[in-house]
Amino acid sequence: MTRQISNRITINPKQCGGRPCIRGMRIRVSDVIDLFANGLTAQEILDEMPDLEAEDLQAALQYASSRIDHAVLIAA
Repeated sequence: MTRQISNRITINPKQCGGRPCIRGMRIRVSDVIDLFANGLTAQEILDEMPDLEAEDLQAALQYASSRIDHAVLIAA
């Protein structure tokens, strides 16, 4: 069963170990984030991975941001 996170991010337990992927392809969100982290520009990523679209890159960044944006509670 594939779960849709957005119109571009999917999670399928039978694909890529259940990690979030771009549009059901075997391109993980983490792959896209790693490329950005290693200094590639959006255009360079699109050139390297022609199956991706600019909206996929935006969705990957939004997904990653939503996963790390959580409240931190400090015990008093």
